[in-house]
Amino acid sequence: MNKLRYSKPGTAPATLVAPPDQEGRTPEISLIEYDAHTIQERKLERIDETFSCLENGKVSWINISGLGDVEMLRQVGLNFRIHPLALEDMLNTGQRPKVGEYENQLFIVLQMAHSRSDDDIVFHQVSMVLGKQFVITVQEDPEGDVFGPVRLRLRQGGGNVRYMKADYLAYALVDAIVDHYFPLVESLGDSMEAFHETVLNDPTRERLRQLHDFRRAIAELRRVVSPQRDVLGRLTRDETGLIDGQTKFFFRDCYDHTVTVLDLLETFYDATRNLMDLYLSSLSMRTNEIILVLTVISSIFIPLTFIAGVYGMNFDRSASGLNMPELGWRFGYLYAVGLMLAVAVGMILFFKRKKWL
Repeated sequence: MNKLRYSKPGTAPATLVAPPDQEGRTPEISLIEYDAHTIQERKLERIDETFSCLENGKVSWINISGLGDVEMLRQVGLNFRIHPLALEDMLNTGQRPKVGEYENQLFIVLQMAHSRSDDDIVFHQVSMVLGKQFVITVQEDPEGDVFGPVRLRLRQGGGNVRYMKADYLAYALVDAIVDHYFPLVESLGDSMEAFHETVLNDPTRERLRQLHDFRRAIAELRRVVSPQRDVLGRLTRDETGLIDGQTKFFFRDCYDHTVTVLDLLETFYDATRNLMDLYLSSLSMRTNEIILVLTVISSIFIPLTFIAGVYGMNFDRSASGLNMPELGWRFGYLYAVGLMLAVAVGMILFFKRKKWL
């Protein structure tokens, strides 16, 4: 379960505090400025090197990875006129995906997802500020960056991104976040398909744990993707003028992708219920098979125990000739053993004929 993060009760609104796990970490800053004919990409040491981008008439994308420098974010807010409440939300990671309107700006919060080597899904918050000529993205951690394809298209001039305004760049970034959920969902589906085969043959406690892991992963993805669908629906109806009518069509396509992901997750969640029923049925069948084998063994040994008990009684042959005459036979032991074997084989053949074995 995700830990709730919040400011200390009584803290004044718009108080900027770095997350505890980010304190002392220097953020990575990159700046991409472009138009239809030129592009310039730089790694920056100081945030004030981005302040002049508002004056060159190009579209600017400022990407900040890391939340350890509160003063730097405060300078960004002052120079680009970002509302203090938006700055506070950038630092309070774990936010529910949302979109907010501020003066001449849209503030968008989304969750990027990626899978680690242990197949665990990790979410990183990305905050986005859309202005007339710029897009500012603030990422919780550079490890979860999914914007590589967008950077490549900008460098190569592929697609429409170099010929459109900042709103289309915002769409491209949001689309990269949404599309990155597809391989995660596909991998989850493949794992569940393989699990379906193993649970039939091996309904162990380990399989039950894996099934609960699937349910937890699906619940986490639904918790994140569902509000992101609402965010994209809100962007397709934007009335601030920051998103052009043509770009809204692209956001609508991105909205459809989110709906597709949610539909797949709903299908997977229903599948986990069927898998749970399958696990319980397989476990019950395996238990019944074990009980059947033990019952057959017990049924065979019951008459054998009776025969051994009869011949194990203390008889006195001198009292009467009918007093267990087999005790005086030369091959009495072999007779008793042979009788037991004959009874056991006969019962096994009987069980097979009745198809109980």
